[in-house]
Amino acid sequence: MSDKGLLGSVYEKIANEEDARACERIDESACKEVPGNFIKLIIAQFFTNLGDAIINPKVTLPWILQSVGAPAYLVGWLVPIRESGSLLPQLAIASVIRKLPIRKWVWVVGSVIQSLSIVAVGLVALTFTGTLAGWLIMLCLVVFSLARGLSSVASKDVLGKTVPKRQRGQVTGWSASVAGLVTVGIAVVMMLSVFTEFEASPVIYGSCLVAAAMVWLIGAVVYSRVVEFSGEVDGGRNGLMEALKQLSLLKTDRAFRLFVITRSLFLCTALSAPFYVVLAQQKLGNDVWVLAMFLFASGLASLVSAPFWGRFSDRSSKKVMMLACLLSSVVGFVLFAVSYFQPTLFHHVLLLPVLYFLLTIAHQGVRVGRKTYLVDLADGNKRTSYVAVSNTVIGVMLLLMSLIGTLTQVISIEGLIVTFSVMAIVGVLMAMRLPEA
Repeated sequence: MSDKGLLGSVYEKIANEEDARACERIDESACKEVPGNFIKLIIAQFFTNLGDAIINPKVTLPWILQSVGAPAYLVGWLVPIRESGSLLPQLAIASVIRKLPIRKWVWVVGSVIQSLSIVAVGLVALTFTGTLAGWLIMLCLVVFSLARGLSSVASKDVLGKTVPKRQRGQVTGWSASVAGLVTVGIAVVMMLSVFTEFEASPVIYGSCLVAAAMVWLIGAVVYSRVVEFSGEVDGGRNGLMEALKQLSLLKTDRAFRLFVITRSLFLCTALSAPFYVVLAQQKLGNDVWVLAMFLFASGLASLVSAPFWGRFSDRSSKKVMMLACLLSSVVGFVLFAVSYFQPTLFHHVLLLPVLYFLLTIAHQGVRVGRKTYLVDLADGNKRTSYVAVSNTVIGVMLLLMSLIGTLTQVISIEGLIVTFSVMAIVGVLMAMRLPEA
């Protein structure tokens, strides 16, 4: 069987779509390439999702900083830099991308730079120690985040041009699921290391990161094989002025404005997650097996839930966002109730990992749902503008909402988590006002 025939066969089994709907919302010339592009995008996104799991800013990068003796205050900036660094510049990035008829190469370049950035982090861990090592790692993370922004803007546009409307959520869902399976395997290895004489060191961490950086290169090679046809372009315009004009969408486009507000409230599902881990460290200790359990829970949640959320999103991404955010809120309220009525249950080794597992399922649903919703909301360059404006605003909101974490100085971690749960309820109410995409 040829490669094209093999990809088509796999596509038919996964997508399960009727021919009559095969080319909805994409150009006719791109229709015959859908099966191959569908599988290639899943494979490429799998590798980037796997890479993101390996350098998790909530687990792996703090370990790296601690292993090289970096100052503790740098740990608090890992998540904001990694996330906001890739979101804030996207208005300017999009103004450049809109001039390109073929945009997959932007994703490829971003993936290659991400790989080189992680190699640099590994080399720093192998070579330097102390404060200098810490700041060099943060510099590498800034470059990584900016490259991630390149791939983020381009990926939405390429997905919208190459995959039919009712199959886009499955691309995100299946790639996250397979990456979750591999993450589960990594977590199991971490758990088993407890029973050995294995001792982690900067050399081990650095070597593993250099090897792990290869996943972005593999993803770039696969993505470069995606068959993309020329699309809309904007030429002869001032990039900065055009980027600033895009912000007017928040005023003139009601549906998009509601989406941005809703997505801002949905940040609570991501921002609350580290505090479950912190609470577990307080109740269960700092042993490697505790972190391994959370990594296992995260990977398993992606494995079992992402395909479901992806297929559900292709039917109604709005309902996926609402249901997933509601689930995250319920998990937070359950945790708060346990802390108030039966706090001794926190010392049971499974309670917090199980709650984190459910929270990760909810976050996966929010993530898949809002990506699918945004891609389906518009076509052509308007989609690129939506992605850029939305991500830029969310980058600012992420930095502002990260300040909510400072409330731990006056309230308990459980109280902070329930605060995020209340925000999630407000997010669900806002999502109810969104039109179906």
